[in-house]
Amino acid sequence: MEKPPVPIEIIVQHPDNACRTSESDSEEFQDACEGMLDEASCRPVLPWCDETELRSRLMMENDKKELEIHYEQKILYDQDEVDDLEVEDYFCFPSFDTAKENAEMFVKKVWEASWTVTHFHSLPEWLRDNDFLKSGHRPPLPSFNACFKSIFRLHTETGNIWTHMLGCATFIGVAAYFLSRPETEVQWQEKLVFSVFFLSAITCLGFSSAFHTVSCHSERVVKIFSKLDYCGISLLIVGSFVPWLFYGFYCRRGVKIFYTVFIVILGTGCVIVSLIDQFSAPHHRPTRTIMFASLGLCGIIPCVHYFVTEGVYSAFNEASFGWLMLMAVLYISGAILYALRVPERFFPGKCDIWCQSHQLFHLFVVAAAFVHYHGISELAVYRLSAGPCEEESAVTGNRPPFF
Repeated sequence: MEKPPVPIEIIVQHPDNACRTSESDSEEFQDACEGMLDEASCRPVLPWCDETELRSRLMMENDKKELEIHYEQKILYDQDEVDDLEVEDYFCFPSFDTAKENAEMFVKKVWEASWTVTHFHSLPEWLRDNDFLKSGHRPPLPSFNACFKSIFRLHTETGNIWTHMLGCATFIGVAAYFLSRPETEVQWQEKLVFSVFFLSAITCLGFSSAFHTVSCHSERVVKIFSKLDYCGISLLIVGSFVPWLFYGFYCRRGVKIFYTVFIVILGTGCVIVSLIDQFSAPHHRPTRTIMFASLGLCGIIPCVHYFVTEGVYSAFNEASFGWLMLMAVLYISGAILYALRVPERFFPGKCDIWCQSHQLFHLFVVAAAFVHYHGISELAVYRLSAGPCEEESAVTGNRPPFF
């Protein structure tokens, strides 16, 4: 008894109102993502078979208003009928308006659909930053709405986003409290000086949190926000110097201005370098670490100056050098972990979500910023309680007018 012919699935597609197919097309599209829009026989299709990649591609193209939708239909043929098919054969489909309506519904569903974390090797090249983090990565999500919703999902960037987001929110609260103090408690000069530090800290932490939130959007967006992230680091370093220089050399106007201009020039140079596209590449991680660490270590110069002119006792008991040194240790420790990618280097795949180097670096940065705030607060209290510079000069002796 002869067996009935086995049906062969042929996928045909067309860009407009018609399409064409051949037997070879069935192999190319055999693994296309399954599922229909609704009861209709047509659905949008792109030549990608991975569902995550298809979703991301559709979202990205739709975001750019350049989505080119094709329509696909599966038809069962007997082997004899397949042999008779020619490349130029055309088939009838539902009206274009119906297909377009279904396509729009599909895009909307894809836009709102949930996504799943993916493996490092499934990421596009521009999303591969740390190969020691094996899984738990967000796929490309070329929608700002989807990126911001991912804040509340668990993935490799969750800790990076929240550490600096909470730090930023806390600094906003501290700044609001400090700046709202009445003039009898905090004068406008102090508010102005501390505002430089508050603004730099909030900007740095805010840019960092925003970068890690949208880092999976697209290559173009990543480049823009990574530059903002690095510029924020430079601003925090410069902004941290200003209050200490102002109160550390409180009665030496020339020294104060000289070192402030010096650090601003260096910080501006770091900002310019940060705007170079190649600077954000993963292989430049050590370069970034060295540059920002060098900018911070430039603070050694005014510190040595203070040691020489004021002495060790004054440095630690009046100028908050102890807090300054703790801040430096925290920043440097975090930078070393970031550059060497510790601990995930020793435990690949074990620190994908929590305790990775970048999260630890963020925690060290937030801790260092608050330590510095405490240090400059104590320094400001001492300087303001010591009285005007004229009275201090009368007690300590004549001091050179400039240095």
